[in-house]
Amino acid sequence: MTNPLLSFDDLPRFDEIRPEHVEPAIDLLLAQANSALETVTGADFQPSWAAIAGVLDVATEQLSRAWGVVSHLNSVADTPELRAAFNAALPKVTEFYTRLGADERLYAKYKSIAPESLSPEQSQAHKNAMRNFVLGGADLQGTDRIRFAQIQERQAAVSQKFSENALDATDAFAYYATLHELDGVPSDILQTAQSAAQADGKEGYKLTLKMPCYLPVMQFASNSALREQLYRAYVTRASDQSGDDSRQFDNSALINELLALRLEEAQLLGHANFGALSVVPKMAESPQQVVDFLRDLAQRARPFAQQDVADLRSFAKEHLALDNPQAWDWPYISEKLKEARYSFNEQEVKQYLPLPKVLAGLFKIVETLFEVQIRPDHAAVWHEDVRFFRIERAALATGDQGATLVGQFYLDSAARNGKRGGAWMDDVRARWLRPDTQQLQTPVAHLVCNFASSVAGKPALLTHDDVTTLFHEFGHGLHHMLTQVNERDVSGISGVEWDAVELPSQFMENFCWEWDVLKNMTSHVDTDEPLPRALFDKMLAAKNYQSGMQTLRQIEFSLFDMLLHTQHDPAQNIMPLLQQVRDEIAVLPTPSWSRTAHTFSHIFAGGYAAGYYSYKWAEVLSSDAYAAFEETMGSDGLPSIDMGRRYRQAILEAGGSRPAIESFKAFRGREPTLDALLRHQGMVQAS
Repeated sequence: MTNPLLSFDDLPRFDEIRPEHVEPAIDLLLAQANSALETVTGADFQPSWAAIAGVLDVATEQLSRAWGVVSHLNSVADTPELRAAFNAALPKVTEFYTRLGADERLYAKYKSIAPESLSPEQSQAHKNAMRNFVLGGADLQGTDRIRFAQIQERQAAVSQKFSENALDATDAFAYYATLHELDGVPSDILQTAQSAAQADGKEGYKLTLKMPCYLPVMQFASNSALREQLYRAYVTRASDQSGDDSRQFDNSALINELLALRLEEAQLLGHANFGALSVVPKMAESPQQVVDFLRDLAQRARPFAQQDVADLRSFAKEHLALDNPQAWDWPYISEKLKEARYSFNEQEVKQYLPLPKVLAGLFKIVETLFEVQIRPDHAAVWHEDVRFFRIERAALATGDQGATLVGQFYLDSAARNGKRGGAWMDDVRARWLRPDTQQLQTPVAHLVCNFASSVAGKPALLTHDDVTTLFHEFGHGLHHMLTQVNERDVSGISGVEWDAVELPSQFMENFCWEWDVLKNMTSHVDTDEPLPRALFDKMLAAKNYQSGMQTLRQIEFSLFDMLLHTQHDPAQNIMPLLQQVRDEIAVLPTPSWSRTAHTFSHIFAGGYAAGYYSYKWAEVLSSDAYAAFEETMGSDGLPSIDMGRRYRQAILEAGGSRPAIESFKAFRGREPTLDALLRHQGMVQAS
């Protein structure tokens, strides 16, 4: 039987892939990629972009696609067998890409490519490649080169183990509560928890640390002892503070090892620390510029955050008899104050946001603004709840006889065991004018979220925060799928500076606050009535509720991340530095036993090391970009299609084919400013 991982004619055959397919497929593709590398680095091989791409890029693209499928399944459908197969192949794949990135012979071939032979897209990709050879250790010699390769392989293994520990520690927790303990918890959460307990053969209501369960309990359960129990379990996951039954998942040693490996890598490449190395391919010019940016934004946000806390303390004392609130009380107090101040709560809004209706509304705004059509399609999937779609450009827009396929995507929306938490977009394949067939390969994406599942035959219900998350990930997907760049290494999100890659995702979040957009994606789960305008107005009034606190929270994470990778001694415990940052930035105290860094997968397992600031950095860009739409909003309350076309062409279609600041200026006509971000978040002092 043909190995499904070796099928590249169309979409992955997810329903056929088994753990036993991984090793033979990856070994064969590695052998082919190694053979291709030897071919293009041969003395008689002519150094041209097209010639190298036709041999080496074709082989490595197949390897990366197959490995991407395995990695994806490991994230969304984890089993002991798949995990073992993934971990067995990981060192071999890491070794190959490390060796490829540092190959002196290949580096020499790229150096010999005549600049005048390159198209503008190829020129940008070539520039990136030359930089990446240096960052990949191509200039290292002897023992330094050997050690660099060892570091890469060990980092990959340690990061993977960190991710596994975070997942396993989350999945390991379960508490079966009685109905009496769950006073105040919304009925749909109770129903889901009861069904989960029944599935385990247990009485009562199963509570977990997955967001669709954990967050509503923290917000709505009046039982402080229950909130404390869940909070302690949540913030001590994968740490030395975990319960005895999950201490095996402690990430403490892995964190120290990762930090030491990163520092050694940076110093081998001639940088003082990993932060300095990290910013080389980014928009930011230095770690100090990032730290200054974060501290400047913190200073602007602090007065608003301090007022947020004063309001919470006053409300807790006067209305909830909480004179000394603890860490597990703040989500509950916040929700109660929001209800009192704005006369609504998230659960009330949630009844109007069934997933099918939200998707229809999201698709409508995307279709209108970016002149495409989104249609359901068929493909093999890894779970029965996963859906598949295609994006087309209408014949009128293309001048062709029929609609043209632009891209396709999988949507995996529901949380479940064996699926990594959070939300993300990753690519199945990129847009590429293939050098082997001269055919245009269209892009395909995964869009992954962790929302609540449907219950009792009713559609899954989303909170407004969930809707914002969905729009965010779809923004990433649009960046990947709407690109018009034909060079794989700079099409879509490829080649885009890491601190600019969040621009399209955060840009899309703004539409969740436009009435004429949101009203088209609401329908009460029981009555089909649309969201009342009065309820939306209350939501809008509450939009910037605690924006000061939320901004400082993000800055706390970002500053900790950058200082961790610039000033911290990896041999030391990270907790004193985290406390130092909290003392400087935070406005609410955190228990000394909290270990949230131990599940901070973004920086220890997700590519954001010394780069978590990118969210706030890119938010400046996205807010400023959206301000252009606000300035041209039509009388119908809908954004301008002309502005959508400009944005699509300048930002989305350009992908990584030019520096992000050039794309921004092509759209906005100037450099970005902080003004729109502060205004959007209500952090402007009254005059």
